Amino acid sequence: MLHPFHSFFLVITLLVSSHAYSWWMWTPGDHVDDSTQSMIGQGYHPDQPIPFSHKIHAGDRQIPCQFCHSSARRSTAAGIPASSSCMGCHKFVNTDAEPIKYLKEKYDKNEPIEWTKVHDLPDYVRFSHKVHMQAKGDDGKLLLADSPDEVCMACHGPVKEMGTAEQWAPLQMGWCIGCHNQVKTPAKDGKPAVTYAPVSCNTCHY
Repeated sequence: MLHPFHSFFLVITLLVSSHAYSWWMWTPGDHVDDSTQSMIGQGYHPDQPIPFSHKIHAGDRQIPCQFCHSSARRSTAAGIPASSSCMGCHKFVNTDAEPIKYLKEKYDKNEPIEWTKVHDLPDYVRFSHKVHMQAKGDDGKLLLADSPDEVCMACHGPVKEMGTAEQWAPLQMGWCIGCHNQVKTPAKDGKPAVTYAPVSCNTCHY
């Protein structure tokens, strides 16, 4: 029979390793259920080495999302622009601002800017930006929105109104499946309804 002290230790160990306690060890995107964690993950808004404003660049200046995130249409990852892309403008624009001085210093030293990742999925989830960016309906038009920028905002939210990037969607499995399961073509003439995308396990876990 366990000594009371050992029993206490066993209970604490089980509690710490349980799902109920896992929110305390939370990092964005760790879990795929719709527990309390989704409420914590949604709205994740970390500090960045440069307070890059999406509102100024994408909103006020109307720079397309894929001007900076050019890999989104052809790769699994959206990509982050190289410092040289930023310096194309900021050799001349707002050069006296402290963030731009920091950018130029990194550029001159050929050092990367260490951005903090905002949208982080578990390692066992495979998400392809290319597939979602290029998804088209039977009419040949984009399936998720009317324009590429709106496709981005379908998952990333109103980016053109944001300062530094924040997590707008919960990124939980139920949220993804909710979109995949939307009916594209209703059931008719004995044929089942056609949904936007499959929800078999190996669609995202492979």
